Amino acid sequence: MGKPVTKIALILSILFLAAFLITTFQELHSYAGWFLVMFFAALALFFRGYDLLKGYVFTIMIFAAVTAAMYHPEYFISIGDFKLSGLIIPLMQIIMFGMGTTLSLKDFAGVLKMPKGVVIGLVGQFSIMPFVGWAITNIFSFPAEIAAGIILIGSCPSGLASNVMSYLARANVALSVTLTALATLMAPLMTPLLMQLLAGQYVAVDFWRMVLDITKIIIVPVGLGLVFNHFLHGKFKVLDTIMPGISMLGIGLIIVVITSAGRNDLLVVGPLLILACLLHNLTGYFLGYWASRALRMPETDCRTIALEVGLQNAGLGSGLALAMGKLSTVGLAPAIFSPIMNSTGSTLALWWRAQTKEGGKETGSGSADGKGEALSVSP
Repeated sequence: MGKPVTKIALILSILFLAAFLITTFQELHSYAGWFLVMFFAALALFFRGYDLLKGYVFTIMIFAAVTAAMYHPEYFISIGDFKLSGLIIPLMQIIMFGMGTTLSLKDFAGVLKMPKGVVIGLVGQFSIMPFVGWAITNIFSFPAEIAAGIILIGSCPSGLASNVMSYLARANVALSVTLTALATLMAPLMTPLLMQLLAGQYVAVDFWRMVLDITKIIIVPVGLGLVFNHFLHGKFKVLDTIMPGISMLGIGLIIVVITSAGRNDLLVVGPLLILACLLHNLTGYFLGYWASRALRMPETDCRTIALEVGLQNAGLGSGLALAMGKLSTVGLAPAIFSPIMNSTGSTLALWWRAQTKEGGKETGSGSADGKGEALSVSP
């Protein structure tokens, strides 16, 4: 992107921010909301002009979308008689199909090549985040269904975002892909089990119904993606081009719909829930990394496991909240967690990447079969 465009974007972002502050001070909130949306859009355009900031463009656009949903929820709840929440599960299935097309059977065989890393990663994935989430609900006084949402996001597996961040961090991408694949396969059993154990005090958890919902939302689409990749790999290259965009649009729409549905609850618990989700996310990175260090894992594997533990499949959490009929309450934590984890994950990954460069050597193991560059941020 040319420098003139970048400079114009910066100037526009400053003007839109000033307009937002003025209209907010004058209590013209209907206008203020649109000015804030335009501020984020201009800022994203400015960020695209710098390699160091490009990784934050998607997150900035999510902030723009969430702003629109908070100020004007009426536009994102329904179109005529059709409720937009009905798009959440189909969108998740499309995103998970896209994830499946990036995997192959040899990714699952990684357990044989890296057994220690796989075991530590999976144990960390299904112990640290669920129990940290449960601890947070005991520290903060959230309503029961909001608390259940925090435990739900902690009980979900990691998503493709962890693979992207591992690539950026020069970590062990092959291990990351294997952990994501195996955690996804384990989710139909582990997520309902953890929810029943830790969140049963807050909401009724139908174990077998949740097993079926997870199978429908992620296992079947991922399985179809695997089959597609195995038999038709390279024959539909257009998918590699459009799936990242579709995934990002899908994630954005899911977050907007949930934010709109839960706007009133967010106005009450929003700042505290943001703090809780940030604490949840950062604790996952911290414990994942230092547990791996304590078990004498290589630095690249420590980075990978930290990212796998701290980054969750927020889209799955949203889909399960919808299936439970509690999108506007249980679904709030997954909706907030997604932009938070993408912001912190990008920052951590780029910091680790810079540390590697400063050290004068490559500590990462590259991408698994060149996949690292094609992966897209997903829930």
